[in-house]
Amino acid sequence: MKIEFPKNFWWGAATSGPQSEGRFNKQHANVFDHWYEIEPEVFYDQVGPDTASNFYNSYKQDIAMMKVIGFNSFRTSIQWSRLIDDLEEGTVNEDAVRFYNGVIDECLAQGIRPVMNLLHFDLPVELQKKYGGWESKHVVDLFAKFATQCFRLFGDRVEDWFTFNEPLVIVDGAYLYQFHYPNIVDGRKAVQVAYNITLASAKAIAAYREFNTNPKGRIGIILNLTPSYPATDSPEDLAAAHFANLWMNDMFLGASTKGQFSEELVGILEKDGVLWDSTDDELSIIKANTIDVLGVNFYHPSRVKQPSISSNSLAVDWMPTKYFDNYEMPGRRMNVDKGWEIYPKALHDIALNIRDNYDNIPWFVSENGMGVSREERYLNEEGIIEDDYRIQFIQEHLYWLAKGIEEGSNCFGYHLWTPIDCWSWKNAYRNRYGFIANNIHTQVKTIKKSGYWFKEVTQNNHFEILEDLTRL
Repeated sequence: MKIEFPKNFWWGAATSGPQSEGRFNKQHANVFDHWYEIEPEVFYDQVGPDTASNFYNSYKQDIAMMKVIGFNSFRTSIQWSRLIDDLEEGTVNEDAVRFYNGVIDECLAQGIRPVMNLLHFDLPVELQKKYGGWESKHVVDLFAKFATQCFRLFGDRVEDWFTFNEPLVIVDGAYLYQFHYPNIVDGRKAVQVAYNITLASAKAIAAYREFNTNPKGRIGIILNLTPSYPATDSPEDLAAAHFANLWMNDMFLGASTKGQFSEELVGILEKDGVLWDSTDDELSIIKANTIDVLGVNFYHPSRVKQPSISSNSLAVDWMPTKYFDNYEMPGRRMNVDKGWEIYPKALHDIALNIRDNYDNIPWFVSENGMGVSREERYLNEEGIIEDDYRIQFIQEHLYWLAKGIEEGSNCFGYHLWTPIDCWSWKNAYRNRYGFIANNIHTQVKTIKKSGYWFKEVTQNNHFEILEDLTRL
């Protein structure tokens, strides 16, 4: 079966500054740099972000490899902790300007569209220590200063900007479930951080509208949209899934596309006594500065059921999980190595949700991928990793994405996570996701079988899939 995609479809992959450049030659530490300094044992094999994938030094060769496998677009991020010297004043580091200019210019020289994101979990740790990070509206204003410098320095060549990558992960990881520094468990702070990040995004968009001089320029946000499916059709399970979708998906998506938060979610948070502190002026800024374009990260679905205890139970601390419990569906397909469910049809559901409920805003798959450990198991005699499992994973997701496009969803591209195996937060290099393998000891990089397969897809704008892989 042939699966075809629209003309000028984006084909590429995504990484981030902290995960590809690492801390190398950087004045400020971000929150993950700092966390590794104080608790290296938390990180897989005690591998930290020092040089990461050496992109700082080898970006020309790395971008050339991306060109070999057919990329026409590539997303990375600008590290706040690299670009800005004085975090209060927003003054820039000239070496960082040289580096990011070099990356952008090399992409353009290779015929690859540079797509730039501003914040990928990498808040400068000084701002966390001094102000409480995203708990502070002063940090919101400092982020807008940083964003303004990015637009001023690079906006003449970069057409596609994104303010945040997966803001919900900052909320969940740093303030609810303890997988991002500072590992706080505080539902009230989590809610305020969600609001402050939304305000920060809107203020960055406002700065973009003021300083952008590129007539082709546009700006958006990248959200991890994870459809929450109910365990059963019972009213209780349906209610659990409804709230989970409000919290996980609509909170940032609604505010970013419509300029306002769901009245239902606001009502629930207000009833529970945890609604964020806001002003009319701030809400007006959010209302006036909606996104032009959306990036969607999708890896696995969310399945939920009614909470095991009543949401009316007496509790000291507020958590969103008072309204739902996670559910593991019997018989689910899994990437057992990573521990994530594989459910490609969710990408079709996301496509139709954007079409029907969010004004069919232009969007692209900004991340999708399969993490596998010890990929050297699949090394052949020619030194190529035969990652057929990754090829199948991509095929299945592209099949369901194509159906969404055929049914009118305004999707214009697909990016894998990630071009080159990269450092991945607490997991370090445990799971590999790239089209290109990276020996972290020698920094020798080798294209995997999936990279050669992807090149054919990008050249033809279509691929063949077995009918068996199109069935749920």
